[in-house]
Amino acid sequence: MLMVGRSISKLPGSRMSDGSSQPAFRSARLFERAGGPRIMGILNVTPDSFSDGGRFAAVENAVAHARAMAAEGADVIDIGGESTRPGYQAVDAEEEIRRVVPAIRAVRQVVDAPISIDTMKARVAAAALEAGAQIVNDVWGLQRDPDIARVAAEHGAPVVVMHHRTEVDPALDIVEDMKRFLGRSIEIAQKAGIPDAAIALDPGVGFGKTVPQNLIAIRRVDALAAMGFPVLLGTSRKSLIGHIIERKPEERVFGTVATSVLGWRQGAVMFRVHDVRANRDALLVAQAILDA
Repeated sequence: MLMVGRSISKLPGSRMSDGSSQPAFRSARLFERAGGPRIMGILNVTPDSFSDGGRFAAVENAVAHARAMAAEGADVIDIGGESTRPGYQAVDAEEEIRRVVPAIRAVRQVVDAPISIDTMKARVAAAALEAGAQIVNDVWGLQRDPDIARVAAEHGAPVVVMHHRTEVDPALDIVEDMKRFLGRSIEIAQKAGIPDAAIALDPGVGFGKTVPQNLIAIRRVDALAAMGFPVLLGTSRKSLIGHIIERKPEERVFGTVATSVLGWRQGAVMFRVHDVRANRDALLVAQAILDA
């Protein structure tokens, strides 16, 4: 069967004190900035995502979209089974597993790019990793479900930990809050046995922040990069962009590209986007200019 995408070399495992072998934490090299900008293509298999709800819920549609994103240069396919848009309808682990596992298994057969599971639940992460996912992308930074870090560590899965707030506080120093929150996430990951090279930070644009705080979160990506970990930036088609240019989600491609280019300049490594080709092309041109 024709595979689309690219292979990522495996990191060697290390020997534990009891003589057993530590998981290899495959795909961790994706987070290295030296490799150039990396693209995480969004694949929502949910009925209610803000931008493409329902379009890829059927497995055959999910596979077709994953192949298209890989062909356009996606380095990772991020599969999620629960919307996290404002006012989203929460689903239990069983329903989330029912949505994501068939898609992961099918995509794994035709796309030779790592799959990340976008979830905050340990049971979903475990089922997804067993089905073929390789990265855990947790919008609650390993702090909502205490077992999810252990699950990632046992499967040798790198993690993306995102800053999140349940309440908006306009008076908050959002940069300091991100650093405190993500500092806790890093400690949780380290205690579970996840090496620093397999941890990436996400400022959580659109999650528990005012519009000015979201803009600051993008502009100050450098403050997170200074913590010594790679940064993933996810701004694709978000309401922040619509607030500025008054466009519908599917019309926010150019606004998203602007945030990606500025995010790369500020130190971000990976970009979680709906529109793979537009963002990849812009980032490669920006990189060439900055490296000239």
